[in-house]
Amino acid sequence: MKREIETLKNYISEEKDRKIFAQVFDANAVMAIHVLATRGLFDLLEFVVSTGKEAHVFRATDVSGNYRAVKLYKIETSDFRNMQKYIVGDRRFKSIGSDKRSIVYAWVRKEYKNLVLASEAKARVPLPLGFKDNALVMEFIGSNGKAAPRLKDFKVESIEQLEGFYLQTIEFMARMFYGAGIVHADLSEYNALVNDNELVFIDLGQAVLRTHPSAREFFERDVKNVADFYSKKGLRKSFEEVYGAVKAKGKETKKKK
Repeated sequence: MKREIETLKNYISEEKDRKIFAQVFDANAVMAIHVLATRGLFDLLEFVVSTGKEAHVFRATDVSGNYRAVKLYKIETSDFRNMQKYIVGDRRFKSIGSDKRSIVYAWVRKEYKNLVLASEAKARVPLPLGFKDNALVMEFIGSNGKAAPRLKDFKVESIEQLEGFYLQTIEFMARMFYGAGIVHADLSEYNALVNDNELVFIDLGQAVLRTHPSAREFFERDVKNVADFYSKKGLRKSFEEVYGAVKAKGKETKKKK
């Protein structure tokens, strides 16, 4: 297995990122990467484009040179107790173990399924391509190989541009809730990327079905986060205004079907 792991690390081109990979991911994760690569989802892991407490995201390329994003969840450092409150109550995940590995694997399956539902509802999220254990392959969001910045870090050039982002956020929430039947449950400026003046919403692992017992609580928290962010930026949006805008957009979306 040690020899196999050393061979599979060659999927990562940058030495510093090989070290990150070696420090964080065990033999099971390396094998998951190997399985996804042999499926043709990517050919080479190039370097880390974002890091977090629970996951690293690598830029990857396939045999044709197309960019991919590979998200690798950590087993030991993931907050699996926090993860459980988003999984328990979801009818799609009734029989999973209580150990860290089982929770993280379920989380990855959940994120993949949520991305599929969101994509089908035409909510702008990274297109999901495949998963295995704690590894998820998605569309790479960025231009010319450079990862798109988060909304939090993006320098808004005008109030008109900010208004455009607000309207995109409202449409996303409506398509998620009324079209996909799910609530993001962690929506904020940290979980939206800006790519060519378009918002792309990420990190859907915690998203829950509308039937989840805490769905209303999570939705209202999302509404508050959106109202707070755009108000701080100068749009002065109240909780009630954002809530009403999502509801109105949802009705409009239903009529178009």
